[in-house]
Amino acid sequence: MTEKGNISVQNPLKIERDITLPNNIEDVPLLNDFIDSVCEELTIDPAVTMSLNLAIEEAVVNVMQYAYPQGTAGDVQVIAKADDHQLTFTLIDAGIPFDPTAMKEADITLSAEERPIGGLGIHLVREIMDAVSYNRKDDKNILTLTKNIIS
Repeated sequence: MTEKGNISVQNPLKIERDITLPNNIEDVPLLNDFIDSVCEELTIDPAVTMSLNLAIEEAVVNVMQYAYPQGTAGDVQVIAKADDHQLTFTLIDAGIPFDPTAMKEADITLSAEERPIGGLGIHLVREIMDAVSYNRKDDKNILTLTKNIIS
């Protein structure tokens, strides 16, 4: 959103799509196809597409594995929106409240033996994406991952 005087002008969306997946790791290829098709339509560089796939897959797999109690079915919705400046993926689930942005930065200077378990996934997401935010609304986790793009 840009501001002109006192009037806010929002950039028109170039794309808006979504996919809902069950919390089943076997469905991750469907997520990858979804991300690839969004990036292809936006003519995003293949190297950037690959890194976006990595970051979003990491976040979605974490939801699939940890948001719902063991053996409980649940969904994760992924919404992709893009304007001329940003591509945003919003992940929504009704699982256990968890704010990955509240996680302490992973100390990647430590050896694998010294490093505590966990935290590398959100580190990877933070490195790839330009903005990462979390909100809990209507008993749902909402994780928003934004990448700046140039059209």
